[in-house]
Amino acid sequence: MDDTLERIQAVRDAQGTQLLILTHHYQRMEIADLGDFTGDSFELARIAADRPDARVIVFCGVHFMAEAARLLAAPDQRVFMPDPQAGCPMADMIDRRDLEAAWARIHRVVGSEIVVPITYMNSSAETKAFCGERGGLVCTSSNAERSFRWALGQGDRVLFVPDEFLGRNSAAAVGVPEEAVAVYDPHTENGGLSDAEIRRAKVIVWKGFCHVHTWFTPAHVDAARAAHPGARVVVHPECPPPVVQAADAAGSTRFIVDFVRDAGPGAVVVVGTEINLVKRLARDFPDRTVLPLDLSLCPNMSRTTLEKLARVLETFPPTHEVLLPPEVVTHARVALQRMLALP
Repeated sequence: MDDTLERIQAVRDAQGTQLLILTHHYQRMEIADLGDFTGDSFELARIAADRPDARVIVFCGVHFMAEAARLLAAPDQRVFMPDPQAGCPMADMIDRRDLEAAWARIHRVVGSEIVVPITYMNSSAETKAFCGERGGLVCTSSNAERSFRWALGQGDRVLFVPDEFLGRNSAAAVGVPEEAVAVYDPHTENGGLSDAEIRRAKVIVWKGFCHVHTWFTPAHVDAARAAHPGARVVVHPECPPPVVQAADAAGSTRFIVDFVRDAGPGAVVVVGTEINLVKRLARDFPDRTVLPLDLSLCPNMSRTTLEKLARVLETFPPTHEVLLPPEVVTHARVALQRMLALP
C-alpha cells in the first residue's frame, strides 16, 4: 500500500492545483482520506464547478456522480473515474424509453394538466435532461421537500423518479396524503396504474430503490433502541417510510454527518446508511459512540481502490474519461439550474 500511496502523491505533487480529487462519503476509508474534498454527490459537483484552476478532476464515486461533475464543470476541464464500471443500480432502474412511455401514459389520462417531473440527483444525465426539457428539475435528498413544494406550485401533479421511497417521504413531508401518491412500475402493463389511480394521484413516484437503504427495517430500529437505551437513531430518506417514521431523524448524507457532529461528547448515535460512512464517523468522533443500524454496503462504491486511483492518475486513459453528448449537457444543466434557483 505504501508504494501505491507514493505513486498517488507523486502525481499530486507534479500536478499541483491542476488536479482535483473528489471522494464521496461512501468510499472506502483509505480513498475518502485522499480526497481534496469529501462530500455528497452534489456538494462535490459544485466544488468541481468552483475550481476552474483544476484542469483534471478525478471523481471517486459512482457514474452518475461523475456525470454531475461533468455537467457543472467548465468545458475545458476533464473528468475521470478510477473505475468507470462503478455504476448505481437505482440510477439504472430508469431509462429514456421507459420514462417517455410513462410520460405519454400519464398525459393520455390527465390531458392538458401540467405534470412537473423531478429527478433525484441519483440518476443519469439523460434522465436529468428529460426533466430539464419538460419544465422539471433535479433534487437532492437535502432539498427534495423544497423541490416538491416548487413543483406543486408550478403544476397539477409531480412525477418523481427514480427513488420511490425518497418520493414517498418527501410527499408526506409537504402534506400530500398517502392516498394521493401512486407508484408507477415500468415493468408492468400501463405502469400498474388504472386511469382512476392516475387521476387521483397528486404525486406519481417511480418504482426504484437504493438497496443500501432498503436493507433497513423498523425491526433494526427497535433492536438498536433495546440494545442502546437513550441512543438517537438517524437514517437516510431513501429508507422505506416505516423506517423513517421509527427513527429520531432522517436526512441527507450531509445531514447525517452534521447530526453526529452536533450530538456532542458522550452521545450514542445509531446511523442507518452506508457502512463506510458510519465507520469513518466513528473514527472521526471518538468522544461519542457511533454505531451502524445494520451492516449495509454499496459494492459499487467499493470498486474504487488505491491501485485503480493510482493507475488513472498516472495515465488518464480515454476509457476512464466521462463524456456526455452536447444536447444532454444543455438540457440537464437547465434542470440543475432550476434546482439552484429554488427559493
